[in-house]
Amino acid sequence: MEISGGITASLSGRYASALFDLANEQGFIAAVEGDLEKVGAALSESADLTALIHNPQVSREAAASAVGGVAGLLGLSDLTKNFLGVLAGNRRLSALPDVIRAFAQIAAAHRGEATAEVTSAHPLDDAQLAALAEKLKVREGKDIKLKTNVDPDILGGLVVKIGSQMIDSSIRTRLNSLAMAMKA
Repeated sequence: MEISGGITASLSGRYASALFDLANEQGFIAAVEGDLEKVGAALSESADLTALIHNPQVSREAAASAVGGVAGLLGLSDLTKNFLGVLAGNRRLSALPDVIRAFAQIAAAHRGEATAEVTSAHPLDDAQLAALAEKLKVREGKDIKLKTNVDPDILGGLVVKIGSQMIDSSIRTRLNSLAMAMKA
């Protein structure tokens, strides 16, 4: 499997790659990916948990105990619990959000998928999402998993990010381009 050097070159990418290798050996890729999604959701919902992972004054033991408790509450697999313990023991919990993103990218690449972050001014319906996914699949040559965001500030159109590529067809960008052209 080819993993982008950009992912594994970072600290969080190396941790994610190591976790992926272990999960792959044990046949738990989907379980670990689901676990990490739960952890990511918990981080976005809990300001206390986010503060904990970024607080350098919390001892290794206290951090390991806290994430162990969170792992138990979330019902995480032993592999994920142990991984979180390693992050706490190495004082790398602050890298956890980046590790989660990197693991998702590695797992998607393993499945032959790409993830596209789609921002629209209004929520897209299922038919629009299916059509967009199909067009992106043809363009990229692989299955596309869509993550959607709504941002009324773009006024209309779409902003699509696939890896480092961005397709910006938003009305806001078009108006800004027109304004710049008129100034020149």
